[in-house]
Amino acid sequence: MSHALALDTLAYAKKLKAAGFTEEQAEVQAEALAEMFDEQLATKHDIKEVARDLKELELRLRHDLTLRIGIMLTTGIAIVATLVKLL
Repeated sequence: MSHALALDTLAYAKKLKAAGFTEEQAEVQAEALAEMFDEQLATKHDIKEVARDLKELELRLRHDLTLRIGIMLTTGIAIVATLVKLL
């Protein structure tokens, strides 16, 4: 199992058997829980990947905002310059 939170399926199945589950029921329950962990828990790699994606998104947004502000400033200056010439 590749997750930091590992499930000891054998110990879990033993506890279920001690609580009255049949061996088959205990094994199926332990396997189902292990599969759920594998499918739903994020690994360190998953978290690093998301953090990297967020950093890339932040950089793109900063770039886009800088361009838009620059265009708005340039447009505003051009409008003011045109108005000054007309008046």
